[in-house]
Amino acid sequence: MKVLVLGNGGREHALAWKLSQAERVSQVFVAPGNGGTARNPHLKNIALSDVKALADFAEAEKIALTVVGPEAFLAAGVVDEFRARGLRIFGPTKAAAQLESSKAFAKDFMKRHAIPTAAYETFSDAAQAHAYVQAQGAPIVIKADGLAAGKGVVVAMTLAEAHEAIDWILEDNKLGVVHNQGGARVVIEEFMSGEEASFIVVCDGKNVVSLATSQDHKRLQDGDTGPNTGGMGAYSPAPVVTPNVHAKAMHEIIMPTIQGMAKDGIPFTGFLYAGLMIDEKGQPRTVEFNTRMGDPETQPIMMRLKSDLFELLMHATDGTLDQVELQWDRRVALGVVMAAEGYPLQPRKGDAISGLPADAADVMIFHAGTTEQDGKLLTSGGRVLCVTALGESVRTAQQLAYDTLTPIHFEGKQFRRDIGHRAVSRR
Repeated sequence: MKVLVLGNGGREHALAWKLSQAERVSQVFVAPGNGGTARNPHLKNIALSDVKALADFAEAEKIALTVVGPEAFLAAGVVDEFRARGLRIFGPTKAAAQLESSKAFAKDFMKRHAIPTAAYETFSDAAQAHAYVQAQGAPIVIKADGLAAGKGVVVAMTLAEAHEAIDWILEDNKLGVVHNQGGARVVIEEFMSGEEASFIVVCDGKNVVSLATSQDHKRLQDGDTGPNTGGMGAYSPAPVVTPNVHAKAMHEIIMPTIQGMAKDGIPFTGFLYAGLMIDEKGQPRTVEFNTRMGDPETQPIMMRLKSDLFELLMHATDGTLDQVELQWDRRVALGVVMAAEGYPLQPRKGDAISGLPADAADVMIFHAGTTEQDGKLLTSGGRVLCVTALGESVRTAQQLAYDTLTPIHFEGKQFRRDIGHRAVSRR
């Protein structure tokens, strides 16, 4: 059977790599793909990004399953278009994807269905937003209501940072937000303290199967300092998600969300990602929802998944996830992102990449912002590579990942040297 993966990042490289290992899969296409998917003999890039052109391609090639990677395709209604043509696709509809594409929709939904989250207010008027922040004080969280490739959230530790973030979103759009109907809006939330974890599940509209837990590192620099990014590295499993926290997340957040969406007439199918903030008592609250796999969490999760991803997603599109049980590698997987100079605001592109070691059974280099030109591999985005390794402990996976990335070179490369530090300090 043929499979189509939509997207060009590290998440899509990892999904396509895993799908290509499936017993019943003969060919995996990636649209548009990147330099890493171009170099993999089991994957084939196709230069398409228009929703209708992709559906035409899926019809012509008799694609058995399409898997949506990034949020932009979902917000563009790719699932609605494919389903209207009777094509099998895994992901939420445009209406259901509002859980991610509109922070205001998601917060109102959580309030309506009593799903634990931070207190909030939504503004389109900058003066009112500034006045609210002045009254609330810092720390406070400023979120753009729209898609911003993981960069639309500012955790403001001072009032000055909060005011600057409001202007960035409502006045200058420095974060490159794709605004929703009605123009620029900002959601301002109370600051939640605790430890964050990524809780990702597969949904078929009614049934849910949870994936391995993970934790990513959003800040650019060591010690969780510097600006927020799309993610500088991740590892799985996340020790902070104890069995008790896992049960609470399923019972208080995930299931009420799936049931609430169905009740609201917007059944949710696809990957649902709940960013959790877990306090010192082990109580999780929802930071945000994403309606697709996380990046870079996908890379470590796919390294640990022993089950057939194709069969899992076929069950999900058939509505039979209650028949599925997943098998996981007991080892830890840890991925370190290598980013371009200037990331996250103005990443430099076009630098040659050298020193890439061969992939191995316990280490994979997933490409994100790379492109192949005249046989050369060049940087083409902010997050360039994610070097992902398996190990018996967080420390051994960490050591292997860092040893592997040492010879890799491109001008201005930046990466954190402490990915996994929270898990190491727990042990």
